[in-house]
Amino acid sequence: MPFIHGVPQMDDALEELGTYVGSRIAGALLDKKIAHGELTLTVARGQITNVLKVLRDDARCRFEVLIDVCGVDYPARENRFDVVYHLLSPRTNQRIRVKLETNDSEPVPTATGVFSAAEWYEREAYDMYGILFSGHPDLRRLLTDYGFQGHPLRKDFPLTGYVEVRWDEEQKRVVYEPVKLNQEFRNFNFESPWEGVDYPLPGDEKASGNPPGRA
Repeated sequence: MPFIHGVPQMDDALEELGTYVGSRIAGALLDKKIAHGELTLTVARGQITNVLKVLRDDARCRFEVLIDVCGVDYPARENRFDVVYHLLSPRTNQRIRVKLETNDSEPVPTATGVFSAAEWYEREAYDMYGILFSGHPDLRRLLTDYGFQGHPLRKDFPLTGYVEVRWDEEQKRVVYEPVKLNQEFRNFNFESPWEGVDYPLPGDEKASGNPPGRA
C-alpha cells in the first residue's frame, strides 16, 4: 500500500485499537470496520453500557468524551434504527464510533449512567425518531412542541408534517390546524426557472411570449 499523508499509519493504529477493544468486549462485539480513517464497532443492544464503560475507563482507550448520540432510520429493516455513539479520547487524540440496532418498541439501555451528556442526546433521538431508552431519568420530547405528533426524522414522516401553526388574531393565541395544500396555486411551468408564477419577470422571455428584440 502506498504511503499517502499518513493514511496507512492511521489505519494501522485504528486496526490495533479495534483488535484491542474487540478483545475486551468480545461477548458484545458484532462487527468491526475501518473506513475513511474511522473505526466503527457494532455491538449488541443490551451490552451498550458495558461497552461504553470499557471505552471510557480502560487505560488503553480513555474515551472520556461523548460527542454525540444520534439515530439513523432504515424503514425496510426489521430493526429499523441505528443508534450511533461518537466518542473522543483527548488523552490519545483518537475517535471511535459505536453503533447498535433497535426498533420502535424495544428500548436501548440509557447511557446516562456512563456519560451524563447522554441525557439530552437521548431525548433528541426519542423526539426525532421515537427511539426508546430504558432507565432514562427524563425521557420526553426536547425540540418539538407540546402535543407534537410523530417523529420528524423518520423517513416515513411527511415533509409537510401533520399540522400547521399560526397566530389567531381573534382568539389571541397560537392555534394548530391540519396541513392544507392549496393545489390551485401549484401551476408548474417546467420550462421556466420561475416555476409557478403567472406574471412577467425580467429575463424570463417565455412569460410574455416575446423573444428578446421583438415587439
